[in-house]
Amino acid sequence: MKKITVLILFFTAFSILAQDKFKTSTAIVNFEASVPFFEEVKAVNKLGTIVLEPLTSTLVCTVFIKDFHFKMDLMETHFNENYLESHRYPKSVFKGKIEKFDLKNVDGVEKEYDVTGKLYLHGKSKIIDFKALIKRVPQGIQITCNYPILVSDFNIAIPSVVASKISTTANTNLVGVVRSEEIMYLTLK
Repeated sequence: MKKITVLILFFTAFSILAQDKFKTSTAIVNFEASVPFFEEVKAVNKLGTIVLEPLTSTLVCTVFIKDFHFKMDLMETHFNENYLESHRYPKSVFKGKIEKFDLKNVDGVEKEYDVTGKLYLHGKSKIIDFKALIKRVPQGIQITCNYPILVSDFNIAIPSVVASKISTTANTNLVGVVRSEEIMYLTLK
């Protein structure tokens, strides 16, 4: 009888804890560093991970650099080998806090939140601030944000030969729908 009670308590506790974390591994991250009159410098990564912990208002976003894809293979090769050096720095991580976030206030109406945290990229880190738009959708909670990344903040060297063809700011956009890990588990069964 005691074993059954312990098992029930364990699964109940696990269920409650699982609801405290929302996650996706299919967030879309776009970035663009194009300048007028030159080849488009634009990439998309459809395998971004977002973890939202409502109790602590923590937002964590992770992307693997090699998962960014360009229209031109050569541009993708240069991006991975020369600029972001994905063999040395395979991923980028943002970890921060959503100010004044309360899961009870998230509904179908998009609300804007201030987010502050540390972005790790190319072996460097920097505190960044941006706005996030958050709302409830049928699949979970949608998070959308835009933030510029200054190439110089992360010691990303752009050769002088192409410096005029690439913006020094990469405009970045993240969109993802996070779901409770418990719901994800039940859906997979």
